[in-house]
Amino acid sequence: MGNLTCPPPLRRQGAPVPFLPATRTAVAPLLLTLALALSGCTSADTADEPAASKPTPGKSTAGPVRQLPEQPFDYQLGGPYDPPEGVRTVVRDRTADPDPASGAYNICYVNAYQAQPDAIDWWEKKHPDLLLRSADGDLVIDEDWQEPLLDISTADRRERLAGIVGGWFDGCAKDGFAGIDADNLDSYLRSDGLLDRAQAAAFAKLLSARAHRAGLAIGQKNAAEMAKLRTELGFDFAIAEECARYQECGAYADAYDDKVLVIEYRRKDLTVACRDWGKRLMVVLRDRDLVPAGEPGHVNERC
Repeated sequence: MGNLTCPPPLRRQGAPVPFLPATRTAVAPLLLTLALALSGCTSADTADEPAASKPTPGKSTAGPVRQLPEQPFDYQLGGPYDPPEGVRTVVRDRTADPDPASGAYNICYVNAYQAQPDAIDWWEKKHPDLLLRSADGDLVIDEDWQEPLLDISTADRRERLAGIVGGWFDGCAKDGFAGIDADNLDSYLRSDGLLDRAQAAAFAKLLSARAHRAGLAIGQKNAAEMAKLRTELGFDFAIAEECARYQECGAYADAYDDKVLVIEYRRKDLTVACRDWGKRLMVVLRDRDLVPAGEPGHVNERC
């Protein structure tokens, strides 16, 4: 058994910056679980026992809840708060406290394709080869969020990463979430050509299988150009940021039979989203920093 040091909590504050169209023997796991519990960690915090956390595509220990409730929904990545009256679906960060919102269909945000800035030291110490690097050895960074990209370029690395990210999924399930918001599917577009869509798709398949094993539904996050691969990738719904602004809502609606959560950040885009898609898709207007209710700058409106 490896070192049980937990990585820092991974939290992504605020809304991801939009990108233009085109634009993861029966005794061994039991002993590991016991050791992690005694250490104060969970299997979601470590990947030092890959045999215990490695996903098994095609197998499911529980049936995920795939039918999203009808409108409205709320998007609370900047911090949890009591959902507005009538809200039936809530998206919160996996490290949020409290975790799920009482009485709602809860979706757990996980940064699945990139590393959080406050976790870089953990990745460098524990899994330096799983961070994407340029030819000169420098980390490839999403400059908008200062997040290093994870290296999904080979099957071995994808499986190892799916063990780590899948552990976080298990933590979401244990906390009571029903679904996963797997962010940064489109990170290959920011990889300086070192990653491609086929590799992102292969990793998505592993993550979907792992989510379903945990009894969780899983959503495609952005990357409208990959919506047509929905069945192949195993996604159950979609979360689309600014799809009205970039005229992408139709791609999601068609691929996901209207099971789409839309977040817009400009009032004029909310107007368009409500006019064109308000009767089919779930739409919310949020401030770009996703400020919790009661704090300055909080914006939260629906069709």
